Amino acid sequence: MNDSVFHQLYEKYHHDVFKFLIYLTRNRELAEDLVHEVYVKVLRSYQNFKGESTEKTWLFSIAKNVAIDYFRKQSVRRKHAADHFDWEKSELVGEAPSPDEFTVLNEQMQELLQALDTCTEDQKFVIHLRFLHDLSIIETAEILNWTESKVKTTQHRAIKALRRKLTTFPVERGKADHAQKME
Repeated sequence: MNDSVFHQLYEKYHHDVFKFLIYLTRNRELAEDLVHEVYVKVLRSYQNFKGESTEKTWLFSIAKNVAIDYFRKQSVRRKHAADHFDWEKSELVGEAPSPDEFTVLNEQMQELLQALDTCTEDQKFVIHLRFLHDLSIIETAEILNWTESKVKTTQHRAIKALRRKLTTFPVERGKADHAQKME
């Protein structure tokens, strides 16, 4: 792979790959590290790219696999770390966005992300790839190694679940607001 091809790939897709990894990891610093790993894999394996999919689809597949590999390794490490974890001295920190990060998002985006968090992992992947990265059904199927019909079905179910959840959020929020006023 020559430098100009690599630089073109990087310039054209690095922002999308980075956003995808932020979504998968919910951690900017980790996403930065994983983007680096993605492009190392691109350098090593570009000669094997057959052009059967778009370069973007290929890059997203690599990014997805890099993230999965990272989480598998972390799962093994956590299992071993739990044996040595001092439960009385350590604080547990969730992986959810910090309050500062969350307030940056506008209210509608917060509602959408909260609703999306209630979906299955497969539904989250499909919605993210299809609508946040504007990938086609074919490209999404290639990245996830699924059939097109599975992508369509999962997308349909995810949209149905999101619609249902988003119509109940204002009611739930109203109940919470009312309960706070009563206190």
